[in-house]
Amino acid sequence: MEEHPGPASTHDLVRWSETLSAVARTGLGFSENLYERERFEEVLKVAADMRVAAGHPLPPDVLVEEWLEAVGEGVSGYVTPKVAVGAVVGNDRGELLLVRRADSGIWLYPTGWADVGYSASEVAVKEVWEETGIEAEPLRVLAVLDGLRLGFTHIPLYSVVFHCRAVSGTLRPHPLECLDVGWFAEDALPSPLAGVERWRATAFAAIRGGRPDVLFDPPRPRVSE
Repeated sequence: MEEHPGPASTHDLVRWSETLSAVARTGLGFSENLYERERFEEVLKVAADMRVAAGHPLPPDVLVEEWLEAVGEGVSGYVTPKVAVGAVVGNDRGELLLVRRADSGIWLYPTGWADVGYSASEVAVKEVWEETGIEAEPLRVLAVLDGLRLGFTHIPLYSVVFHCRAVSGTLRPHPLECLDVGWFAEDALPSPLAGVERWRATAFAAIRGGRPDVLFDPPRPRVSE
C-alpha cells in the first residue's frame, strides 16, 4: 500500500482508476472462470466511477463498455502502458526545440507514439522531422518517464526521451499536430510547458555538453506493515 499523505487529488483518481482498470482487464484476458470474470467486471465499474469523478466526460457505463471491448486473450490481453518516444533537441546556441501541441495547446519537446517497425531512436528522429522540420541526430537516452506520474497524460504511458543534436533543417510546424514550434533558451521558456520542473535541469545539462544521469521516476515509498 502506498503512503499518501493528505486528500486525494484529481491526478491521483486518474492514476488509481487506470491502474484498477488495467488489473481488471488483464484478469479478464487470462481467466475463463465465470465467477472471477464477474468480479473483474465489478472492479471495472468502480474504476469507471473513479474516472468520472476525476472529470472524464463519458458516463461510467460507456467507459466500462469501451474497456471491455479492448480486452484480449492470453498475452495479448495483458494490459501495459503505451510507449511514447520524445526528443530533447539542442542547437549550437544552447537552445531547446519545443512544439506547441495542437491537441492540448501545451508546449513540449517533440514526442509521439512508438511505431512498429522502427527502433526507438528512429522514432525520435522521425518525430522531430515531422513535427518541426529539423533533422536530428540521437546521442543517448536521457530519460524514461511515467506520463501519468508527471500529469501530462490521462492514459498509462512510458515516455523514452533521447538527447539529440540538431543537424540541419528549417523550422516548419506540422500543419495538423503542432500550433507552433521554436527554439528557446532556458531563461525564456514558453508556458504552459508540460512537466518542465521534472526534466528541465537534465535537458539543459545535456544540451550544454554534460552527461547527466538518466532521469527516471524513483519507486514510491511503501507503508511498512
